[in-house]
Order: sequence, then structure tokens, then C-alpha cells
Amino acid sequence: MQSPLPVRDGVNATRLRLPDEGPWTTAMDYMMHRWGHIDPQGIEDRFDAGEIVGEGGIPLDRRTRLEDHTFIWYYRTLPPETRLPVELNILHQDDHILVVDKPHFLPTTPGGTYIQESALVRLRNQLNLPDLIPMHRLDRMTAGILLLSTNPETRGRYQVLFEKRQVQKEYECVAAAQPAAGHAAVDFPVVVRNRMTKSRSYLLAEVIDGEPNAETRIDLIRTFDGGSPAVGSPAVGSPAVGSRGSGSRGLYRLEPHSGKTHQLRVHMASLGLGILHDAFYPDLLDKAPDDYTKPLQLLARGIRFVDPITRKPVEYRSRLELSEVR
Repeated sequence: MQSPLPVRDGVNATRLRLPDEGPWTTAMDYMMHRWGHIDPQGIEDRFDAGEIVGEGGIPLDRRTRLEDHTFIWYYRTLPPETRLPVELNILHQDDHILVVDKPHFLPTTPGGTYIQESALVRLRNQLNLPDLIPMHRLDRMTAGILLLSTNPETRGRYQVLFEKRQVQKEYECVAAAQPAAGHAAVDFPVVVRNRMTKSRSYLLAEVIDGEPNAETRIDLIRTFDGGSPAVGSPAVGSPAVGSRGSGSRGLYRLEPHSGKTHQLRVHMASLGLGILHDAFYPDLLDKAPDDYTKPLQLLARGIRFVDPITRKPVEYRSRLELSEVR
């Protein structure tokens, strides 16, 4: 549903669905029920100033009845954010798409404590492109190629490519050269298939019984001596590295045929090859401040598809390199 309020400071207005019924007489009563314990005066002031609107941009006031609107929109009050010490690099821009190299630690879209400090909001403000929308997402801790739509009129044509899995993605990662103890040896290339699920209320994705919905082709590009990990480092916390002692590592190519949350990290861990500096898989580590010297060693290296506008094959490659590759 199209917001009647424009993007402001790179951020979309928040949409709220009002309940069909309840003990609330007005829309303001309901908002007081939800957030009145945080800032009751601020809610009243917003209604008085006409800053909360319904469909068509109609301003609401304190007396607007609950049943008069199904959806309302307003701008959130955003807390100050400390700028993350990472930068985006633009690789390609035309009248329809924008391709960038997203760094580690920067989320793709606003969420949680990261609003202004997201790739989408940074780019909207930097390039004055309020209609910019990502065509896919990268985890906050994953770096590499990110494709965004700059033109609402042609956006659907690119979205169809992703929906029909007509976009080929290639990733690289660093993990141990051999599986951890208790895991079978792997004959590369290998295809991992399983059924994955992830709820919003739980940090980790889970593998469950059922028809596979996640598939990744994994190949070993080369091995190299990564040196012995320092005691207490995230690498030591991963059996895939710490159990071997020699520090020998592998550079892997990952080609996902589906796009489940944390899919690549789960599939590598399932082989006993947890990605270096992964705080989630195979073991969930205690939450700690970001260590910019030890980014997750996972990179979206490239993306290929037939451009729906030019009808020509295109490929975009990341210029970034994983810091642990030697």
C-alpha cells in the first residue's frame, strides 16, 4: 500500500493498522494504549499538528474515531546514531538500477538500532533518491554486491527476476580446509539441500524435517595457511578451525539456488566448515560489540541476470576482498 507521506531523511513513514474493534473510541486512544507510557504528550502534539494521517493523506485529530481508518501513517522520532566506520562503494548506476558494494557491519535496510546507519537510508540521502528500494538483502555481517531499484516504473520487472529465480548469485567465504571432528570428509563440489525455517523471535535459522526449500552448491577454490588462531578469538570458538590446530583454511565458492535467511552460514556449518568469525553458527556466541578487525568472512562476489530493460546478459562483481584470504 502506497504511503501518503513522502520519504523523510531517507526513511519511510511508519504504517500502523488500527484494530477493527476494542475498548478504544478514537485512533489516539489506541496509540495511547500502545505507546502512551513512553511519550503521551508527544502523541497528543502529533495529532494536534496533523502529523498523523490516514489514506489519501487526511490528517487525524484527537477526535478521529477508530473505525474511520484502517491504516494510519506517521514519522517516528529517531534516536541519534553513531556513524559506523564503514563505507559503501557505487559500482553501477543508470535510470533503473543501482549496484553497490555493501561493507560488513552495515545493514541493508533500517531495523532495530540501525536506521540512518543502513545502506538504504545512506544511499537515499547521498544520492537524493527517495524511491530507492533494494531488490534483495544481505545480512548485516555479509559484504558484497547489492542491487537496488531506482525507478518505481520499472521496479516490477526486476522483482520478477528474483521471484522466478532468474538471478544467479555467487558468494565466497573462508572456513577451515577440512571439516571439524565428527563430520565426514567432503568431496567437492557438493550440493547441500534441506528445509530451513527462521522465526522473527529467534536469532538462529533452524533445519527441520520436510521437503527441502534451501539449496546451495559449494566448491573449494583453494586452500592456504591461515596461521594458528589466537586463543579466545571467534575462530577458536568454531570447531571447524580450533579442532585442527594448524590453522589451514579454505576459500570456498557458494552458489545458492534459494534465498533463506542465514542459508549459506547454516549450510557451511552443517558440513563442519563454519565460516570464520561467525558468531551464530555452528555455535551461538555471547553477544559482544562489533569487532571491525574480524568481519564475518562471507562476501557476495557476483550477480548475473538478463537485464529486463536492455534484454542483454549483465554481470556485476564485487571489488572487495575477504580480509583473511592469503
